[in-house]
Amino acid sequence: MNDKTIEQEIQAKGLTAPRITPADLQANIASEHYFTAGDGAHGATLADGRDRSVYPSSLDLLTFCVLVLRNGFTVTGESACASPENFNAEIGRKIARQNAEQKIWPLVGYELKERLHQQRLPAQSPTE
Repeated sequence: MNDKTIEQEIQAKGLTAPRITPADLQANIASEHYFTAGDGAHGATLADGRDRSVYPSSLDLLTFCVLVLRNGFTVTGESACASPENFNAEIGRKIARQNAEQKIWPLVGYELKERLHQQRLPAQSPTE
């Protein structure tokens, strides 16, 4: 079951209390960035002058997605391919992004719960 299917089921059951929707999750993403571990190793070699050939080629099979959220917080997702023959950069990026998005749910869920909690607190009178 994916996020859209679950959201459709929630709507079909008429559940209307505050919740985080897939659209809310997407709206929290300010930017996305992709690279392989090989790209990272290459960047590091440029910074320290080492030979690019010193890292294993398997680093090119590990894809990272970094999502920057609206508040500047970052989450990461990874996708590792076991067989070099099956590596596909586009599929690796999709899987890495899905894995990064899964890390956002608890964060926005906490934010919603805190907001609901604050609304339930009695109004505090100012101290004189």
